[in-house]
Amino acid sequence: MLKDAIDLSTLHRVLVIKLRHHGDVLLTSPVFSVLKNHAPHLEIDALVYQDTAEMLSLHPAISQLHTIDRKWKSAGIFTQAKAEWKLLSALRARRYDLIIHLTEHNRGAWLTRLLGARYGVAEKLRGKGRFWHNSFSHRFPITFGRWRHRVELNLDALRRIGVYPAEQERRLTLVPGEEAEAFINQELEQLGLQEKLFLHLHPTSRWQFKCWPEEKMSALIGTLQQEGHRVVLTAGPGDDEMAAVKRITASLPAPVTDLSGRLSLKQLAALTSKAQAFIGVDSAPMHIAAAMGTPTVVLFGPSGDPEWGPWQVQHKIITSSHSCRPCGNDGCGGGKLSECLTTISVNEVLAAIREVMGDE
Repeated sequence: MLKDAIDLSTLHRVLVIKLRHHGDVLLTSPVFSVLKNHAPHLEIDALVYQDTAEMLSLHPAISQLHTIDRKWKSAGIFTQAKAEWKLLSALRARRYDLIIHLTEHNRGAWLTRLLGARYGVAEKLRGKGRFWHNSFSHRFPITFGRWRHRVELNLDALRRIGVYPAEQERRLTLVPGEEAEAFINQELEQLGLQEKLFLHLHPTSRWQFKCWPEEKMSALIGTLQQEGHRVVLTAGPGDDEMAAVKRITASLPAPVTDLSGRLSLKQLAALTSKAQAFIGVDSAPMHIAAAMGTPTVVLFGPSGDPEWGPWQVQHKIITSSHSCRPCGNDGCGGGKLSECLTTISVNEVLAAIREVMGDE
């Protein structure tokens, strides 16, 4: 028995903090589900960056979603101080019994102290010093191995306090919502696309070193078109991603349905839920596809697929045989291009797509 397990029946409110990128936030969604399943009476709140809030909004286990706007820092010291005080006051009003902090951000340590929670859970990190370690009643070790998924690492925070998730509790949860569903249904009708009769391809990432060569992506799309598949493209609204899509589509043998830069994250989830399969690179849309249960084909290069791969969904991961991967570097030698991605052939990706669609 765990001697310092926390009796959830004695708690009323819990705050879970995840201050990271979109995919990281989505991969925390099982933490909320497990807590609610084991203690239905709990009110469970989340604190995330404002731009990632759609990853958790409408989650059935979350009572309140608090956000931090990254723009506060550039708004001036008085504007930032006002916004920070407003957030702190809102969090104090909730009177949390337990705070679960899932990153190394020092804000979690400060909040655990300032909010007066009885219990605090965080990673056991080297080099953080006494302030960090003394801020939390429970600390859990992070095993950075090649074979442990980030979802399981997040759930270790619960295991540390005596909450052990069942296998069926660990799935990702992302709720598009009625408005996003209606928007996508209307879009598909106008485009003459039927549910499960198109492929969703998201070729870009904000991180160039995670991207497959554009000419290969173009060749892949062209081959899929020639085989009779309808392809729907998406990409983020950033200038670099939009420019990449323009180059990819420039030499296609036929026009492609391009929704790049037009969809919110909720709309993206609604779209991919209706696709026959999702094809892309290591990015938030890949995690969204997994959350929606869409068969997924994903190319992995420098990032680690055992830790970040599609979670609990039918999938095919394509990697090279380079002994140096996953290295986590910004391209080989920091040059933005990753040979472990550039050497993957179009035929390898085509074979993976056919496999997840049951054509082989």
